[in-house]
Amino acid sequence: MKKKIVLAYSGGLDTTVIIPWLKENYDCDIAAVCVDVGQEADWQTIKQRALDTGAVSCVVVDVKQEYVENYVWPALKANAVYEDKYLLGTSTARPLIAKVLVDQARKEKAVAIAHGATGKGNDQVRFDLGIMAFAPDLEIIAPWRTWDIKSREEEIEYLEKRKIPVPMKKKQSYSRDDNLWHISHEGLELEDPANEPLLGNMLEISVPPEKAPGKAEYVEIEFEKGIPVGVNGRRLDGVSLIKTLNKIGGAHGVGIVDLVENRVVGMKSRGIYETPGGSILYYAHRELEYLCLDRQTYAFKQQAALKMGELIYGGLWFTPLRESISAFVDVTQRTVTGTVRLKLYKGALSAAGAVSPYSLYNASIASFATGELYNHADAKGFIRLYGLPVLVRAMMEKGKGRKNSPKGHTGKAALKTPPDTSIDAKSKGTAG
Repeated sequence: MKKKIVLAYSGGLDTTVIIPWLKENYDCDIAAVCVDVGQEADWQTIKQRALDTGAVSCVVVDVKQEYVENYVWPALKANAVYEDKYLLGTSTARPLIAKVLVDQARKEKAVAIAHGATGKGNDQVRFDLGIMAFAPDLEIIAPWRTWDIKSREEEIEYLEKRKIPVPMKKKQSYSRDDNLWHISHEGLELEDPANEPLLGNMLEISVPPEKAPGKAEYVEIEFEKGIPVGVNGRRLDGVSLIKTLNKIGGAHGVGIVDLVENRVVGMKSRGIYETPGGSILYYAHRELEYLCLDRQTYAFKQQAALKMGELIYGGLWFTPLRESISAFVDVTQRTVTGTVRLKLYKGALSAAGAVSPYSLYNASIASFATGELYNHADAKGFIRLYGLPVLVRAMMEKGKGRKNSPKGHTGKAALKTPPDTSIDAKSKGTAG
């Protein structure tokens, strides 16, 4: 009985080539595994393609709900973004796919796991680290790091020589990754940052902003403890909610990002990302946090969000630090409950109101009219204490005759306490 290799199979160009390549280079059977994280796919056709190409089996594992609840929502609650723009669509899915691959490898009693990530990309890091976290004993095979094929054009030639149907047209050979959360596009004209992206030829779930309706649309998102639970008054499960917002946001050209990013391996790359529903949710979630989180918590959470984005992007999902940040975030989300209204218009998002039973906004305090909870006179003492370092430094410089001119002073400072120079200062006695 031959040994088995489990292959992460998408049915796309890379993995269609990998099946015959593995058969030609390893004396093993190939068990193809498709992980359904919400990508639009004809799974029946893809399964048949895997078998026709040489796999001994092909299974589809539906993990859409797990993906949303255990990977997307934690990133959203953290406001995790990479390099200010990327909402981590591919990055959040890869750890789960790696986990599923390990599960299937154990069932198949496989000796190795293979994937189609390139030797220049981020996904090789994410897959490898995810597999290592659960199965350090399994060999990892990444053909792009070892074979002689150097381009997608050569992949197509490889299939044509073996009379294997090519699962794409040459003129449409963008490198894409799609799931429930987003679609990414790389390659062709995008490889030159000087080129404007051909959005009309590229986009799949969105319209270019200039082709969006000329009338704005309003959408209301309901949250409970940081998790979105409803759209426009309708309670929805996570998968249905994201699909609904993808449709609404895509129709208005919302969430299209053109980013030249820093890959984990050190190079820069350019991609176009479609994340219409995700962009709506991130915007709405931040608006609710503005209302419900105190200043110190929000400020520290911003730092945690930056680190969380870096960890997810770099494939470090299954690490103590990521888990610890998520635990902190969950505590902050206890009061992030309420409804946010947004306005969508030709690719733009804007806030149109937010309400929460845990809102920290108090009109009596914030209003320009004096309320009973706020005494304007209290501000003077606060500002004096808050600015005491500024005051002390100014007095020192004035006393040395060098206000705003620190050069040339070589004397020693006297050990004296600056006097209270306020006009309402009262004469004070000396403590005995």
